[in-house]
Formats: sequence, C-alpha cells, structure tokens
Amino acid sequence: MAKIAAQNKLDISKSAINKNSVVVIDFGAQYAQLITRRVREAQIFSILLPYTYSLEKILQYKPQAIILTGGPSTVSQNNAPKIPNGLLDAGIPIFAICYGFQEIANSSGGAAGLAKKGEYGLVEAKLNEKAIKNPLFKNVAKNSQVWMSHKVVVKKLPPDYIHFASSKETPIAAFGNPKKKIYGVQWHPEVSHTKYGQKILENFLYKIANITPNWTTDYIISEKISQIKSQIKNKQAICGLSGGVDSAVAAALVNKAIGKNLICVFVNHGLLRLNEGTQVKKDFESSQNFKLKIVDDRKIFLKKLKGIKDPEQKRKIIGEQFIRSFEKAVKSLSCQPEFLVQGTLYPDIVESGKGENTANIKSHHNVGGLPDDLNFDLIEPLKDLFKDEVRSIGKALGLPDKIINRQPFPGPGLAVRIIGEVNQKNLNILQKADAVAQQVLKKYNKQIWQCPVVLLAEVKTVGVKGDSRHYGLPIVLRPVMSQDAMTADWVYLPKSVLTNLSNRITNEVPEITRVILDITQKPPGTIEWE
Repeated sequence: MAKIAAQNKLDISKSAINKNSVVVIDFGAQYAQLITRRVREAQIFSILLPYTYSLEKILQYKPQAIILTGGPSTVSQNNAPKIPNGLLDAGIPIFAICYGFQEIANSSGGAAGLAKKGEYGLVEAKLNEKAIKNPLFKNVAKNSQVWMSHKVVVKKLPPDYIHFASSKETPIAAFGNPKKKIYGVQWHPEVSHTKYGQKILENFLYKIANITPNWTTDYIISEKISQIKSQIKNKQAICGLSGGVDSAVAAALVNKAIGKNLICVFVNHGLLRLNEGTQVKKDFESSQNFKLKIVDDRKIFLKKLKGIKDPEQKRKIIGEQFIRSFEKAVKSLSCQPEFLVQGTLYPDIVESGKGENTANIKSHHNVGGLPDDLNFDLIEPLKDLFKDEVRSIGKALGLPDKIINRQPFPGPGLAVRIIGEVNQKNLNILQKADAVAQQVLKKYNKQIWQCPVVLLAEVKTVGVKGDSRHYGLPIVLRPVMSQDAMTADWVYLPKSVLTNLSNRITNEVPEITRVILDITQKPPGTIEWE
C-alpha cells in the first residue's frame, strides 16, 4: 500500500488542475494563501508553489498565468529569494505583488532599494492617465485606498515598462510591460482593505491573461467524481465519518461516485461535545443513505491518552487509534475495503508541513497522526480545497444545512482543547462549559465561524463562591470568524452576552472560577490552542 508521506502531499496528477490554472509563487508572504483564495473566488483554479521551484517544474502545472507574492526579505540582501530562471521570458502573463514587484524591477534592468520612509497600512494610490487606459485598471478609481506594507521601493523603472501609479512615499507604485503581459503593484490587492483589489486581480486574470473562469462548484464535483471512480474503480472504501462538514462532504462525494461500495464508520472516541455522539448518528441516518457503522472505543482512547500532555503526541495517538478502530471495524465486515476516505483539506496539509516546502505549524490528525503501516490507500477528495469551497460542494450534493453549517470541530475533539492531561474528569468539565457556550452563542452562529472553548487544566486560579475562597480552573472562549481557515479574526460580542457567558459557566460548572476571552487573530495565533 502507498505510504502516508507520499499521499499527503499535493500530487499534481491527482489535483483538479485544468487548462485554466494559475500558479502563485510564494516568496514567504503572510498573505500567500489569501492570494490563492482570491484567484479561486474569481472561479479560476490556483495553487501555491515555492520560489525555489525551477521553471520546468512550474510548467508541469500548465499555468495560464503566474502571480508573484510579497515576502519579508529585502531584494538587495544576500541570498534574497529570486524569480525562477527564465520565468519572465516564458511567455506567461505575470502579476507581481510587493516583493515580487520589486524583484521584477531588479531582474529586468530597473532597481529597487530602501525607501526614505516605509509605508504601512492604509495609503492612497494615485493612477496616472496611462493606467486609466490600461485594462489592468479598468473600472478602478483614479484615487483609491490600498494596503501597503513595505520599506523597499522601486527606484528605477525597467526598460520597456510603463509607470502606472504612485503614493505619497512610493513614486513608482505600479508598472507594466503590456507587450510581455507582465504587471506589478507595490500594494496588496488580496486584502480586503484595498478597495479595488479583487477588481485589479480579476482584470489581470480575465482581460490580460484571457482566462475563462470555470472553477465552479459543478465543475469541481464533476472532476472529483471522475477522479474517485478512476482511483477506486469497482473496489470498496471505508470513510471515517466524524460528524463534521469535511468528512460529510468527502463521504457524499465518494458515495456519489461508488454508491454501495462505500461504508461509513463513525468512531466515538469519547472526545466529542456533550451528547454529540448520539446527535451525529441521528443526523446522518435521517438525512443520508449511507451504510453507517458505529464503533464505541471511548475507553480505549482515554486509556491511550492517560498521562499524555504534549499536543503533538495527543494528535499522533488519536490519529493512530482512529486507524486501529477502522481496522477493527473492517474485520467485522463481510467485505474487505482497500481504501480509506478522509476529509483532509488544503489548509490541513499546509499547516502540517506537508504542502510544497511549508513549515509544520501543527500536525493535523489526518496528516501527521496516521501510522506508517497504514493498511489502506488514502482517498482525499478535498485535499486541494478550502473550507468555503467544501461547504458549497456539500450544499450542491444535497447535504442538510445543519451538517453544512456545523461549526468546524477538530478530529481529535476536545483532547486538543484541554491544556493538560485528557481524562474523564477534565472532559466532563469542558463538555459542560462548552455546552453552555454553544447554547448562549447560538443566535450568533452567522457571525461566529467557530468558538473553541479551551480548558486550562493545569492552571489553578482563586475565586469566590458562596462567600468563601474557591480554587478552580480557568476556561478560555475563542469566538472567531474566517472564510478559509488560513486567516481568522476574533468576533466582537456585546458586553451583556459576555457577562451572561461568564456568569452561567461559573455558576453551572462548579470547577470553573474564571472565564477568559481570546482576541488573538490568525496569524499569529492558530484557531486551536494545541
């Protein structure tokens, strides 16, 4: 069987790459994933690759356009990232942002260097008359708000390039070479703060690169079903159904492709929310025509996790035991499935360090937690998709709203929301506090993408209950909003709501003496604490 290390990378032969693909070359930008998302919002498939890739390797992706990202480096420093050799002369339309913009200047006979004064945050960009006549800036206001973040500027325009825009501290803030279809801007069009950012990106993609948008929900479903059929053929597959939207959509896609040859297994590991095991069974059996087998391994998971406090170790233990539970389920079947279906998403692979030259932020249970001796071949139909794309697919496949709109919940469950040992006592405390939070925040579900509730099981904090000293535990609430799971912001809640949350949790969960609100964005913080 194929080893997991090979399976969990984005294999171009298995990605939904089509003739309208866009490659985003990453120079280490904070917003690199966001650029990729913006291209997909324009209904064009995009994929992120490192700047270290050769032109030959980039061309394997058959890009119809290239986007160069920003990055933290300075173009003049030693060992600064460079544009892949030959890329500017490959005849492919190119759009460059921030660092990529500066690097094009340096690589094409112009010059970039330190500015007298950097620009950060909201800035007014001014287009000149040449810009207004260029298709890149069609329907873009002459003076508009953009988001800048740089201390380096283009000081000399490359030969055959046209100057298009400037700002207070940046004389050359945009340029282009219409003949070679190479354009660039100093600002960040991908962030929402740039008023006409998406319009500029779409002008480049549609009017300059002449790409026809076809990355639609119907197209993705058709391609995925075709790939699944080709991979599984007439064999059988087993799907790890967690109750979350990712595994549900993965199961629905595979079910559409192979029908009765799919068996869904719900492993109750005991790390779910209060009464969620019963609810998952009810939801799926009432809404989907899946073969559903339930494995109750709550005692086994708790035994395996006894004394374990390290978060990465928790994830690996849970990931491996999931597979052992699947294997046990398979032995009780009259058939022998050869494939395991998982709801792994693109952000899961990226954050687990299994993308293209990406750092390991935290091992996703589907990626870093699987054993090397896996007895199944993996089917991961969603591994090149973002969360909002997955929800759209689920809706098109007829999954009910209560599944599609379910708040994301980690596969390892509450184990990664307990800072400390995972035992029945800590689970009971967290389940009760989480249930209160879910109930109070229910009417805010449209604003809140998810609200992890975290138990600091190793921290004791003094409180007062019943007019006497009470030494208990703190709980952390993290209400966040996000579109793609790669970036997130905290959700503002009225004081009355927060007061109600705090009062109810500390009154209804006697072990809790303090409620804390986490207002950290992502980045720098991840969604989960562990």
